[in-house]
Amino acid sequence: MKIKKGDTVEVISGHDKGLRAEVLRVLPSGFKVVVQGANVRKKHQRQVQAAGRTMSPGIIQFEAPLDVSKIMLVCPKCGALARVKVQRDEQGKAQRVCKRCEVVIDT
Repeated sequence: MKIKKGDTVEVISGHDKGLRAEVLRVLPSGFKVVVQGANVRKKHQRQVQAAGRTMSPGIIQFEAPLDVSKIMLVCPKCGALARVKVQRDEQGKAQRVCKRCEVVIDT
C-alpha cells in the first residue's frame, strides 16, 4: 500500500469528506486504514473482567477503519492531494514520489 502510518491524508468521499487528518493504523490485509477523527462509531460496552482488570461500562467512541479508496495522500511540499508513484533511488531502495511536484515523500 502507498499509505503509511503517520501520513497526512484527506477523506475524498463519505460522511467525513474534506477532513484532513493523520493515519493512526494501516490494515494491509483488508486494504483499510484508520484515520484520526474519521468514521467515528459508538459502541455500547458492558462491564468485562479479564486478566484481573475491569473495563468500565458505557458508550465508547472509536475510529473504525476506512477503505483506502476513500482517502488520498496530502503532499507535504505542495499541500495538494497527490497521486503517488514508487521509484527506486540510487541504492535500489523504493521511495514514494508525488506525481504532481516530483518531490520524495519518504524522508
